[in-house]
Amino acid sequence: MSRQTPKISFEFFPPKTLDASFRLWETAQALAPLGPEYVSVTYGAGGTTRKLTHEAVTTINRQFGLNVAAHLTCVEATREETMKIVQDYADAGIREIVALRGDAPKGSDGFTAHQDGFNNSVELIEAIAARGDMTIRVGAYPEPHPDSPDTDADVAWLKRKIEAGASSAITQFFFDADTFFRFRDKCAAAGIDAPIVPGILPIQSWAGTKRFAAMCNTTVPDWAHEAFDLAALDGADAERQLATGICVDLCEKLIAGGVDRLHFYTLNRPELTRDVCAALGVRPKAGLEAVA
Repeated sequence: MSRQTPKISFEFFPPKTLDASFRLWETAQALAPLGPEYVSVTYGAGGTTRKLTHEAVTTINRQFGLNVAAHLTCVEATREETMKIVQDYADAGIREIVALRGDAPKGSDGFTAHQDGFNNSVELIEAIAARGDMTIRVGAYPEPHPDSPDTDADVAWLKRKIEAGASSAITQFFFDADTFFRFRDKCAAAGIDAPIVPGILPIQSWAGTKRFAAMCNTTVPDWAHEAFDLAALDGADAERQLATGICVDLCEKLIAGGVDRLHFYTLNRPELTRDVCAALGVRPKAGLEAVA
């Protein structure tokens, strides 16, 4: 049975140590030949990796020739400072931004806007869109955002972000394809016609994934707990095979349901993502290697 090969994109995070730098460059080098539409680079809570993100974005763009989307948040910065970052990216040839409200700094009670900053992601999107030279992507939440009362509120907020100037959305990760389809249907019913791209998390570490899910309000199904508990009895190879199988199955269900783009949260480790892409028919493209 033939199926469409999806377009893909990848998320990286900026390195904080020398070893982490090597891992990021090795990940970018391993995945660049797959021809992603773009790769995104995250921004630490409270803007803690602002400089590192800029360095990673510009280096990946220059060294690997990839289209890079830089994450940008509203946290702990004035409007002037934030828009200066956008201009710095434009000066470096970067033309894509993932605009987010951002997570509050560790130890705080929640997001509080800077007195001279953007109050929310919609205001940030409007300011970037007014420049007229950036493609803007935003976040979307198939399950309620931790600060949201319900999915209906998330859909309404996503609509505001699209109307403010965003061209597409990337979802938080999820385990069940039907979770995405229900969200997609709600968005369509609300009049949202911009592409909504599923965010896919290959499970590098089950313990780490559970912690991440708790932070993001992502439901972890009972079958996943049971499967990884059993796989752990047989060791790391069994866990890796299970993680690959779960991810491929989820992606295949999404593709069968009409999804034509997938965004992979790589955690700066290429192996699982590369294996899943290969199973989906995404093959390396000639000539897409790092440039000197």
